[in-house]
Amino acid sequence: MNGIRAAMGKGLLSWLQEENPDVFLVQETKAQPDQIDVEAFAELGYKSFIHSAEKKGYSGVAIFTKVEPDHVEYGCGIEKYDREGRVIRADFGDLSIMSTYFPSGSSGDERQAFKMEFLADFKDYIEGLLKIRPKLLISGDYNICHKAIDIHNPVSNKNSSGFLPEERAWVDEFVEAGFIDTYRKFHDEGGNYTWWTYRFSARKKNLGWRIDYHMASKDLNDQLSNADILAEVIHSDHCPILVELN
Repeated sequence: MNGIRAAMGKGLLSWLQEENPDVFLVQETKAQPDQIDVEAFAELGYKSFIHSAEKKGYSGVAIFTKVEPDHVEYGCGIEKYDREGRVIRADFGDLSIMSTYFPSGSSGDERQAFKMEFLADFKDYIEGLLKIRPKLLISGDYNICHKAIDIHNPVSNKNSSGFLPEERAWVDEFVEAGFIDTYRKFHDEGGNYTWWTYRFSARKKNLGWRIDYHMASKDLNDQLSNADILAEVIHSDHCPILVELN
């Protein structure tokens, strides 16, 4: 997103009231907790849990939920990522839901290296977490297109951050380690994206990337009933994605 405050100025709350999800996850809030109008969410029945970056106007993740969680975990316990507000988790009985914002590497080699470190460390963190929270939904902006079907121009982007072979291989390994790309469980066609650059009238032309996922651990497979991309909903350069569990 371009920040939750900007999205709220573009009708986010009225859409949320109409859509009425039990749990709503946000990444790249670009706000400190005191800059988010939690009362506006409370009026719609949502409790707010916010994990911001130390740097103002940068990164940040949040969970808004109508169901009271048993526990909320802020961060992943690795300081260099937690300073950037990249992971928050809420536990509801035996179900855990995580809002995550993976680093982007598009600004240069240094951040690309940081992104690759995050991917390795995050995978290790999740492998440990699964031992105590096996029913795990990891949602958010992964900043990676998994396959050629997930990007409008795979050939010209083969050397672009977000579609590099090593990033795509990481998603392969993540799925093989026991995660389900919930959108692909229900949809096998291409041309469906979750992010479009603001340049080149990309959204109007549907020149996009699918970089946002609800990844469900295999223990949730039987509870998955639907997943979709809501491309017509415009509050930022990303669109919402949904997953439904029984």
